[in-house]
Amino acid sequence: MVPPFFLLAFEPFVSVMSDSTQGVRIQSGSQALRSGIELLSSMRFAISLLTVICIASVIGTVLKQHEPAVNYVNQFGPFWAELFGALQLNAVYSAWWFLLILAFLVISTSLCIARNTPKILADLRVYKENIREQSLKAFHHKAESDLGETPEVAARRIGGLLASGGWKVRLQQRDTAAGPGTGWMVAAKAGAANKLGYIAAHSAIVLVCVGGLLDGDLIVRAQMWFGGKETYNGGGLIADVPAQHRLSDRNPTFRGNLLVAEGTQSGTAILNQSDGILLQELPFSIELKKFIVEHYSTGMPKLFASEIIIHDRHTGEKIPARVEVNHPASHRGIEIYQSSFDDGGSLLKLRAVPMKTGGKGFEVEGTVGGSTQLTNGLGDETLTLEFTGLRTINVENFADVRGPSATDVRSVDLRSSVEARLGAANKTVTKKELRNVGPSVTYKLRDPAGQAREYHNYMLPVDMGDGVPVFLLGVRETPSEPFRYLRIPADEQASKEGFLRLRAALSDPAAREQAVRRYVRQAIEADRPDLSEPLFQSALRALTLFAVGSGDGQGAPGGLQAISDFMEANVPAEERSRAGEVLVRILNGSLFELVQLTRERAGLAPLEQTDQTRAFMTQAVLSLSDVQAYPAPVAFELRDFTQVQASVFQVARAPGKNVVYLGCFLLIVGIFAMLYVRERRVWVWLTPQGAQAHATMALSTNRKTLDGDQEFVRLADKLIGATPQRGSNA
Repeated sequence: MVPPFFLLAFEPFVSVMSDSTQGVRIQSGSQALRSGIELLSSMRFAISLLTVICIASVIGTVLKQHEPAVNYVNQFGPFWAELFGALQLNAVYSAWWFLLILAFLVISTSLCIARNTPKILADLRVYKENIREQSLKAFHHKAESDLGETPEVAARRIGGLLASGGWKVRLQQRDTAAGPGTGWMVAAKAGAANKLGYIAAHSAIVLVCVGGLLDGDLIVRAQMWFGGKETYNGGGLIADVPAQHRLSDRNPTFRGNLLVAEGTQSGTAILNQSDGILLQELPFSIELKKFIVEHYSTGMPKLFASEIIIHDRHTGEKIPARVEVNHPASHRGIEIYQSSFDDGGSLLKLRAVPMKTGGKGFEVEGTVGGSTQLTNGLGDETLTLEFTGLRTINVENFADVRGPSATDVRSVDLRSSVEARLGAANKTVTKKELRNVGPSVTYKLRDPAGQAREYHNYMLPVDMGDGVPVFLLGVRETPSEPFRYLRIPADEQASKEGFLRLRAALSDPAAREQAVRRYVRQAIEADRPDLSEPLFQSALRALTLFAVGSGDGQGAPGGLQAISDFMEANVPAEERSRAGEVLVRILNGSLFELVQLTRERAGLAPLEQTDQTRAFMTQAVLSLSDVQAYPAPVAFELRDFTQVQASVFQVARAPGKNVVYLGCFLLIVGIFAMLYVRERRVWVWLTPQGAQAHATMALSTNRKTLDGDQEFVRLADKLIGATPQRGSNA
């Protein structure tokens, strides 16, 4: 469908095709019939239709078309989503009312052309040589002069000069007071293409709309209305879809999408409708041999192309082709466009990382687009793991990831600030530090009730500028929300193992007690043994609160929030600041000893007191606190993958394309003819005055411009040697 909202831009030019906005007036028939035909063929009706189409096209441009219904509900709410569906604003260009308006516009403009074209063609043949002398004197451009030759000689000379200048000339001999046939009228015209431009521009409207109707959903909907075809809303394999949901490969017009994975072939396109889909059979199938994609430094695709083989179903011929953006392939009148690319079922190997106390890790494999049932390590809970996406390249901007810093007013440089904002339009003062952070996997965990959350986890640790790389584990409740990320610090081996060992030891009461005793031995001096037991009890209480919470089920389950709740309930407000500092110091020391204990049990060397270690511990404390709110018992990390690319083609049979091209050509011709071609008419009336002739000259033009004034000055001097006179605006 070609959205014709641009047509209103030149309608003010073409509306002057008629002298009035009235339509065809017929004398027979009922009053209602006569009024209907007059309205339908009137210019005011056509302009009204164009206005409505423009408004609808703006809506179709602003509002995303053919999106799933849930997307409109998430973005606008149930009421507006239902209203958009009822008015078919989510599929404007295929809505019945839009096609009906387009059809009425074709009829109205065609009647307007039929009404005015005979008048224009007749006017092109008329020289208007019968104009009277008094009428010439009323023109704005006029001049008079006495010539030193007879009227007949002057008429033939002036006619020759005009003809040599590209004017079409007609000479007329008239009777005057001096006698029969003594007066001569020279009538000339030029710029007749201006009137033809009106016809061409109006015809362009009709052709573009007809082409839009041919290439739109009108024929597809006609098959649904009268051919027994129905939209399909189910799932399963394409081969199992019944025949009433399929369109024949002889369908004269369609536009659909075709997804083909590498190493496979497909010959059935999908036509999206507002209430489901239709399957379009093709007279050939497309095999994708290789998909090629190149990226810019920003991560955006620079080039994606497909090496394909077209398998003709009628002849068995195999035709190799290459399809790129803006370079389609064509076979049997069907254009094959490179629309997009997708995952073609990449093989994934994931490892489950326990996020809850007592959880167990395990391995799982699957393909993008598939799912599997999970029971291992989840206790009595059964979840469905849906593999939804794999991205091998993730380019992120790491410039100022911590947010903008405060400006030092002492270092403001006005010149630098101004120069930073001058230059090309794409210049920006925002610094960018683009970096590819590696692959990521997206999946959903669906509970037995059918509710699902979406997760987005990166395969490699990411340096966020905090001194320690972190693994990013994203989660969101609905597709309309942004991901919220849990940051897990990476150990010296760039893995999660150090954090997971700490998480497991924190849930072990014996390990917590051993770590606290280590901390107390290092914190208490040898000459103050009386402080050991109070410090031990305080540290153990703080670590237990951080690990499992208060245990009464009333407060937070653990983390920093549990410690905060404890202080608010047991420490006076004026002492909380100082007590908080002491408690955090005790907690950090105990957790550090717990880390050392886990490394000792794993046979690793103890951590040294360095900036890197302190950064790891700071992030570990925050992660251990945040992991309490992680909504799943396990998180899946990407261990390995085998990428399978898929190419998304748009296949289209568009018989109206050439009609639209012709309409665009006529539109260009018509606009240029109306804007740059001026229709002019010149009259020179020659009457005898003794042995000589008296000349009265006038010029008429459809637009008053400086060029017209200068042209008349030149013509008056050249033809009759006179200086133009100022006249009325008649």
